Amino acid sequence: MNRIKTVYKIFVITLLVIVSANLYSQEPAADSLQYNLSKPEVEKVHSPKRAAIYSAVLPGLGQAYNKKYWKIPLVYAGFGTIGYFIGWNNKNYNTYKYAYRDLSDDNPETDSYLNIEASQYYDLSNSTEYANFKSGLYKQQEYFRRNRDLLIISIIGFYGLNIIDASVDAHLFDFDISEDLTMNWQPTVQPCEKQLVYGLNFTFNF
Repeated sequence: MNRIKTVYKIFVITLLVIVSANLYSQEPAADSLQYNLSKPEVEKVHSPKRAAIYSAVLPGLGQAYNKKYWKIPLVYAGFGTIGYFIGWNNKNYNTYKYAYRDLSDDNPETDSYLNIEASQYYDLSNSTEYANFKSGLYKQQEYFRRNRDLLIISIIGFYGLNIIDASVDAHLFDFDISEDLTMNWQPTVQPCEKQLVYGLNFTFNF
């Protein structure tokens, strides 16, 4: 009988040891599972840097990244307009440049200056009118050259503006603007130097 009790005690102790060992071995797994579940997820942020790079590589691509698709036609319309006037001023610059060069040389076969409409109002055999016409050609040449160069600078500036616009839009992409923007006002009375001052109190809700 004593032997049976002894065996029974050994069995119970062994069983408790096994159960305790299993519980101990499972505890880290539970902790790691709890840690994984409680670990916050990294929020995806709209990247201004990426928007700027996209617009630098291809104008309008940053606007597409920001989902401002209506700006893409404006970007290309701006480039197209500036490009057109660069070409137009450059064409006129070359016309007056070659006219001035042909008028200044001694070769009678080079007479492109006669294609200038104003040439018919000058008597080129007269030295004074010849000098005035030549001076006019030079001024027109410089006028169109200056306009062309300024437009080239402006198209570079417009390219930079396209990049800045994409970057700013990306910064404001996740900015929450509530539609419930209201302004309330009501009369108010404020004490000031032992006197009551009447005024209006404005409250903005957004």
